Amino acid sequence: MKNIGFLFLIFLIVTNCKSASSLNMVESDTVVKIDTLFQDKISIRAIVCENSKVWYAADANRFGYFDLIENKRNEIKIVSDSLALEFRSIAQNQENIFVLSVANPALLYKISKKDLTYQLVYKETHENVFYDSMQFWDSENGIAVGDPIEGVISIILTHDGGQSWQKVAQNLAPKLFEGEAFFAASNSNIVIKKNKTWLVTGGKKARIFLSDNFGKSWSDYPTPIIQGKTMTGIFSGDFYDAKTGMIVGGDYEIPNQNSGNKAITNDGGKTWQLVAENRAFGYASCVQYVPNSKGKKIIVVGALGIHYSLDGGQSWLKLSDDSQLYTIRFMNEKTAIAAGRNKLIRIKFN
Repeated sequence: MKNIGFLFLIFLIVTNCKSASSLNMVESDTVVKIDTLFQDKISIRAIVCENSKVWYAADANRFGYFDLIENKRNEIKIVSDSLALEFRSIAQNQENIFVLSVANPALLYKISKKDLTYQLVYKETHENVFYDSMQFWDSENGIAVGDPIEGVISIILTHDGGQSWQKVAQNLAPKLFEGEAFFAASNSNIVIKKNKTWLVTGGKKARIFLSDNFGKSWSDYPTPIIQGKTMTGIFSGDFYDAKTGMIVGGDYEIPNQNSGNKAITNDGGKTWQLVAENRAFGYASCVQYVPNSKGKKIIVVGALGIHYSLDGGQSWLKLSDDSQLYTIRFMNEKTAIAAGRNKLIRIKFN
């Protein structure tokens, strides 16, 4: 494989099936080990990492965290009348966690990291309301984006640490094409690097929206990712820095299709080039750069398992066949956490 040096596979036999799965792949001196942190009847599409804790937002009105030091899970169920809430967006600042539900009504809760008490800080009611992703620029300023209402992106902003949120006026929000929207697949429709903010869309169009003034104005750029149907397009994006980024997705209804589903940029998202065409993974729900890897190491989860690149996305190795993972984040360059259907797992690079 091109530009990744001497690679070989090692298969590990793990006897404790409850706490660990198997390995998988090695890059010369790098052993990859995957272990299960917890299993449950749960769907997790949004996680954030902080020190030893992995915070998650889930279905059935649930949020919580797993403490990697104490090896303990702590979970709370939010009660709001008789509503069945599914949280697919999560974000954090220094003192609080924020979770945002999909569908109507959209409910955004602020949760204290100290005692897990929660407070409703935003509510929106509309037949088409559906928020997909949420991030913070800093401790005071945050953004959430959702599917279009009356043809424009739904954007809400906070400037007081998440205590209050305001929706951007229709005439100031970017317009979308008919059939263009977001996918609430992994809370990675928004990518933030300092003052740069990128949004990734899918459906009938697959585009990049870029703001360099904290969401006050936006420019849009086309991508070569497959598009044209309701379930095609970009499902996830990530940037290593202001210039280097990657988008993934594909056709959710044809998960084995591995063309037109992965692209990279070296100019901050203005132009994109397809990579690994007809090779490696098909439909993917989340992509993340490995920290401190100079933009060379990337990990992806999706319908064909966990895949790993050592050369900026040009070639890929499979780490696991697990097709039930939706989202992944790095705690540091040696530890990643992934979540999905009925599980939260840890991936260790030795």
